[in-house]
Amino acid sequence: MTSTTSRPARAPRPLAGVRILSLALNLPGPAALMRCRAMGATCVKLEPPAPDGGPGDPMAIYAQGAYAALHAGVRVLQANLKTDAGQNALHRELARTDVLLTSFRPSALAKLDLSWRKLHRLYPQLSQVAIVGASGARAEEPGHDLTYVAEHGLVNGLELPPTLYADMGGSLAASEAVLQAQLLRAAKGKGHFLEVALADAAGYLALPRAWGLTTPQGSVGGAHAGYRVYPCKDGRVAVAALEPHFAKALCAAAGVADASRKTMLAASTHAAVAAFFATRTRKQLEKLGHERDIPLHGLPR
Repeated sequence: MTSTTSRPARAPRPLAGVRILSLALNLPGPAALMRCRAMGATCVKLEPPAPDGGPGDPMAIYAQGAYAALHAGVRVLQANLKTDAGQNALHRELARTDVLLTSFRPSALAKLDLSWRKLHRLYPQLSQVAIVGASGARAEEPGHDLTYVAEHGLVNGLELPPTLYADMGGSLAASEAVLQAQLLRAAKGKGHFLEVALADAAGYLALPRAWGLTTPQGSVGGAHAGYRVYPCKDGRVAVAALEPHFAKALCAAAGVADASRKTMLAASTHAAVAAFFATRTRKQLEKLGHERDIPLHGLPR
């Protein structure tokens, strides 16, 4: 009798058989390459040579652990694209590449003689996904994750954001663009150029705020008593009892008789829920959440 033990479903590999060549350094390009690798792509990266013979990506110096994680399964080569030898190495790789991933300003690509017009003429089946800071006329402007996030209202006070939203959002958009490029090539029979702007990625992530959802007056911005971070006896608790059935369970636990939307927006409800959480530990609250089906998570101070 054969075993019927179920096995985890294998992750889909929509990019199996697709070869990607990356020239992109730092975070957004390598993060996109990591996602493409997870989708089955064969990934090669050309880095500039470092003076000491080590990796030519700055991230390998200031964040070795992150560099190692981003490049797991990626074949990393070195080539100085400002030399004939480097250009020859690049074009050897391009001749067998499906998608080229770059993260240069347009002027830098032009200096390396890598215009899309030339690439498309030499390699009609090649697609390019170009990661830039900002699109259009702003493509040459200096910028970084922090400036793009700040531009879209996602920096509060003097605190730095807890993660690199524009870079990681841009990496998602770039890996999506790789998939788009492959679909377009299959449909049109030729390679395509797609641009991904980190400023646009930050803007996309900021849409909930632009719609008013995460402003202080918004339901997920602090106005709803069931969707907030409250102090508790030994730390904090993030509670997300937004839907009516979750709000009802929270109110029942906190001794609030009504869980209507109007009640959940009232200052008295905020005070009652805060008082309830203040007398309990994280462990007690997480047990309560499990027992009463309330979405919450305990946090240290």
